[in-house]
Amino acid sequence: MMRTDRQCGFVSFSGIDGAGKSTQIEALRVRLERSGLRVRVMTFWDDVACFTSLRETSGHRLFGGDRGVGRPEAPINRRDKNVRSRAMTLVRLCLYSADALSLRRQVRKARASGVEFLICDRYAYDELVNLGLRNPLVRIYVRLILRLVPRPDVRYLLDADPIQARARKPEYPLDFLYNCRESYLTLSELGARFAIIPPLSVPEVSREVWQRLSTGSAEREASAIGLLKTT
Repeated sequence: MMRTDRQCGFVSFSGIDGAGKSTQIEALRVRLERSGLRVRVMTFWDDVACFTSLRETSGHRLFGGDRGVGRPEAPINRRDKNVRSRAMTLVRLCLYSADALSLRRQVRKARASGVEFLICDRYAYDELVNLGLRNPLVRIYVRLILRLVPRPDVRYLLDADPIQARARKPEYPLDFLYNCRESYLTLSELGARFAIIPPLSVPEVSREVWQRLSTGSAEREASAIGLLKTT
């Protein structure tokens, strides 16, 4: 759904760690700017999330996980998103509510700033998958947040094989990545309705991203979720 008027285009990229989001965001940004559009990339952790310093410090102290980003030759052991105790769920519900309100403000400000295209590097969706989506009460909360946050024109989910993703970015245990992938697919069913890009080469994913943006074909992905869950 490419824009021909002055209204701000708006997309988000989600996916497990190592799915290739940064690569595809940069490729889309360059292509849009070459088309003459004023583009802004908004990163969720830097521009939206509340209490980031407190969250990073307390997460490290509570769970004893490593800091930074893992590399294949020097993997690290993160222990934050993969903790799903009841107490942590309550903390997340409070934090994610604050983040959702912040996200509304930041998207509104970006749209009013004269930007012609907004690309979100992660979105509220990437927090919601950290919750236990099988819990009926959590599902009610998730649907409320999905209604609260602005809905991007296209909501990309870069699907990835967890083994290959962890080889590129070894931060979290493999079983966590499998569970996280499943949660993204469940979240799509709950209302996110992602445009799901299957695991492909980098150029092929770039072509798929551009095609979905040009044709607005995100809704056709809903029928593919059942198949993806079995792979």
